[in-house]
Amino acid sequence: YLFPDTYTFAEGIDPYLVLTRMVNEFNNNVSKSMEVQAQDLGMSMLEVITLASIIEGEAIYDSERSIISSVYHNRLKKGMKLQADPTIQYIIDDGPRRLLNDDLKIKSNYNTYLYPGLPPGPINNPGKESIIAALYPSVNEYLYFVARGDGYHTFSKNEKEHIKAKKKFQEVRRRVQRQKNKIEPEGK
Repeated sequence: YLFPDTYTFAEGIDPYLVLTRMVNEFNNNVSKSMEVQAQDLGMSMLEVITLASIIEGEAIYDSERSIISSVYHNRLKKGMKLQADPTIQYIIDDGPRRLLNDDLKIKSNYNTYLYPGLPPGPINNPGKESIIAALYPSVNEYLYFVARGDGYHTFSKNEKEHIKAKKKFQEVRRRVQRQKNKIEPEGK
C-alpha cells in the first residue's frame, strides 16, 4: 500500500522510485504489533486497511476516528450493511459531490449500501491515525452517525436517534443554503 505523506523528490525522478518510497514508508508505519492486533480482531491486514480507508474518507478530525471505527465494527458484528458514503464517492464517476439516492443503487462490490461487509479493498490510502482507529475502535454501542455541518458528527445508538440527528443536519444545511442565497448577487 502507499502511505500518504508529504514527500520531496527531485524533478524527473523515476516513478518506480516514488512508488517504492511510498510503499516502504507504509511498511515502516505498520508494525508487527498492528498485525497481531488485526489477528486478535479476527481481521486480515487487507480488511484493516480497507476499514481504515473508509474511516479516512469519513473523518476530518482525529478525535472522531476511533468512534467512527466503532460504528463500523459494531455494524459488522451485527451483520448490518456499513452504508459508508465514502465507498459510494469511490464508485461514482463525477465525484466527490453530494450523493443522490440513485448513487446508492449502483451495482458495485464497493457499494456498502447494497452489500454487507467490507468492500473488496481500500478506497484510498489511509493514514496512520485511521489505521490505528481501525485496530483500536472506541467501545460504545453506536450504530449510526451523521455529519453536523461543522466537520464533526452526531453518533446514535439506534435508528430513531439517527433519524432525529439527520433531520437536524438537514435543517442546518437548508439554513446555510438560505443564507448563501441571500448573499449571492442577483442574476445568478
